[in-house]
Amino acid sequence: MKLGTKCIQTGWQPKNGDPRVLPIYQSTTFKFDTVDYVGELFDLKHSDHFYTRLSNPTLECVENKISALEGGVGALLTSAGMSATFIAVMNILEAGDHMISTSCIYGGTYNLFSVTLPKMGVEVTFIDQDAPEEEIAAAFKPNTKLVFGETIANPALSVLDIEKMARLAHSHDCPLIIDNTFPTPILCRPFEWGADIVVHATTKYMDGHALAIGGVIVDSGNFDWNSGRKFANITDKDPSYHGLSYTEAFGKAAYIVKARAQLMRDLGCQAAPMNGFLLNVGLETLHLRMKQHSSNALQLAEFFEAHPKVEWVNYPGLKNDKYYALSQKYLPDGQSGVISIGVKGGREGAVRFMEKVKLAALVVHVADARTSVLHPASETHRQLSDKQLTECGISPEMVRVSVGIEDIEDIIADFEQALD
Repeated sequence: MKLGTKCIQTGWQPKNGDPRVLPIYQSTTFKFDTVDYVGELFDLKHSDHFYTRLSNPTLECVENKISALEGGVGALLTSAGMSATFIAVMNILEAGDHMISTSCIYGGTYNLFSVTLPKMGVEVTFIDQDAPEEEIAAAFKPNTKLVFGETIANPALSVLDIEKMARLAHSHDCPLIIDNTFPTPILCRPFEWGADIVVHATTKYMDGHALAIGGVIVDSGNFDWNSGRKFANITDKDPSYHGLSYTEAFGKAAYIVKARAQLMRDLGCQAAPMNGFLLNVGLETLHLRMKQHSSNALQLAEFFEAHPKVEWVNYPGLKNDKYYALSQKYLPDGQSGVISIGVKGGREGAVRFMEKVKLAALVVHVADARTSVLHPASETHRQLSDKQLTECGISPEMVRVSVGIEDIEDIIADFEQALD
């Protein structure tokens, strides 16, 4: 099936007499007939649902849909995008390990890596994703366990050379984890370019309506956890499951099963069934919305590019953008609906501009059906130092514009009056 068909048809497969639309299994628990069977569920010998903190029928259907869209072997929904990122990396890392991340990433992720993970004994090195391969290769250490990056960085809008990063990661026996939130699998499927694990804040385009917070981890099943760099917490026997080895028991799905059975079990950051249901409603129109977001954003970016009160525009769909060539390689069908602009007048000019929009809204959100604006230096990234802001590609005059799916003429008219 094509991606647009998968958005609608995969996941929930109703049988004779079942509801046509995915139902909400709003239950914490499930009934069984024998103690032995429940015991075998706890031993991971069966895949039935027995407690919603670990799995739920509604959530499973949505996980299967997203896994199908990304081309993975399995997925795990979480309560937020940040919990998806945390589980994705900590499913691999332990105290004493090292990881590499690109510096142009979402501010919350930067803070997780630079502040929280070091408190857990994990060392993180931030690199310039555009640096030559030999320079990035020098950042690897004997205890490096993974590489992390964003397909389209939030809010710098730099485009990651996924093939390059995958080549570097794999040459050092490390998996590559990609945050694919902005493109979604409609515009880019990182597994096809060598990535091993993908995360999303489903709160954004996948939900599309700003109704439900959530996240997801998708496992490609392609990384060899028995490679030269030892991943004992995945390959060796787990004492919390009677000595079970995830790679021996679950093969290509070892990583995602461990994420659910161990990390979700212990952390409990599970998505709610209602949020899974709402996410599925959004996924059914994802293929249509991403085309409209991308089309609107390109036209608005061209408007900004020609406006005398806009100093600069970052949008990888523009032909003179630094990342245009990479966007044509990895994102030929569209570059999402997010634009970064520099308004003349510095921070003060940016703030004045944002407070004059009418159709667009000033919200701490991005990537839903409605056009919105945000000032990263004052809001989402305000916890970062000036040096860290520069590393993330954020300047005082930057405004992040999330272009919705309204009529583009109305969107342009709103920003034109605000700039005037």
